[in-house]
Amino acid sequence: MKNYVAYVGSYSYTGKAKGITIFDVDVERGSFKKRAEVEVDNASDIVVSSDRRMLYAVEDYGVVAFRILPDGGLVRVSSKKVNGMRPHHICVDQEGKYLYTSGYHDGKLTILRLDPDGAVGPIVDEVYHKGLGSIAERGSRAHITCSKPTRDMRFVMSADPGIDQVSIYRFTGRPGEIRLVDAIRTARGSSPYFFTFSKDNRFLYLLFDMTNAIDVYRYTVSEDRGMPEFTKLQTVCTTGDNAPGSLNAATCMTFTAHDHYIFVGNAGDNSVTLFSRDAETGLLTAEFNLPISGEYPKDVAVFPDGQHIVSVNHESGTLSFFKVDYEKKLIVMNTNEIPVSQPNCCVIVPVGEDA
Repeated sequence: MKNYVAYVGSYSYTGKAKGITIFDVDVERGSFKKRAEVEVDNASDIVVSSDRRMLYAVEDYGVVAFRILPDGGLVRVSSKKVNGMRPHHICVDQEGKYLYTSGYHDGKLTILRLDPDGAVGPIVDEVYHKGLGSIAERGSRAHITCSKPTRDMRFVMSADPGIDQVSIYRFTGRPGEIRLVDAIRTARGSSPYFFTFSKDNRFLYLLFDMTNAIDVYRYTVSEDRGMPEFTKLQTVCTTGDNAPGSLNAATCMTFTAHDHYIFVGNAGDNSVTLFSRDAETGLLTAEFNLPISGEYPKDVAVFPDGQHIVSVNHESGTLSFFKVDYEKKLIVMNTNEIPVSQPNCCVIVPVGEDA
């Protein structure tokens, strides 16, 4: 059996957490055991490279790169400022060429080049979103919460709940050549918050936090103009059959390894919803909506066996663990929760010679 470790990113400004907590993972039991902490100033998000050699984390005013050791330990390699405020979200492309950061506070997309050894290089391009939105508590201005390339690497997309839009850019990799080519314009007050593509790159799943919804789109590229085309196929409620109350907000969306299922966390009612996914049509079907035994599930991570999940509960400062029964459509808490101060995110990574 492979060995796995989990990395949990936390805010550190209260002094109760250092930034990243490393856990040993018991896949069979579906549990974590704390090993160590690594200092990062306010790790609002973390991501692991596709070859699992590097871990990248947000820190105040920039990003930091760590090399993942064979035992799962972390060694700081480099850090870079992003010429702006602390990013909200971070993403690395499948080829390990670029790092993409999303600025919630300043509405800034920043793309940094990665060196061959995985260290963070210089800024290649940066774009500030402009415009006015409709959500008063967000200042009615641009706030980028998620930026990623399409899986074919032809475009870069940025979700902005402040202006109710997903901007689509053509990115060549040459400095200063990023160009806005289109946008998915969503309803006023819908707040597009996070998105991901299916592994076959055919479907886009766009999560709206204020309206508790997922929109499913078919993604193609026109042969004559080489432009992205998104066809809306479906809208589903993230709180299942329950009415999306005004105090609820969808917080996260996580696929299982083979895209068969999607878990969505909801703050307010503090629940998790499971959707099954049709691989051919891309459409989603709600299977259950159940309480997550914590406050503000900011992330949900799926264990490598696909049979367990961990909920990262930001407000209650806990990690709660569940076994998933897909046939009976329920989750059962399978071990004691673990306290972690203001956790934001979690990734589970194989380590060692078999990784």
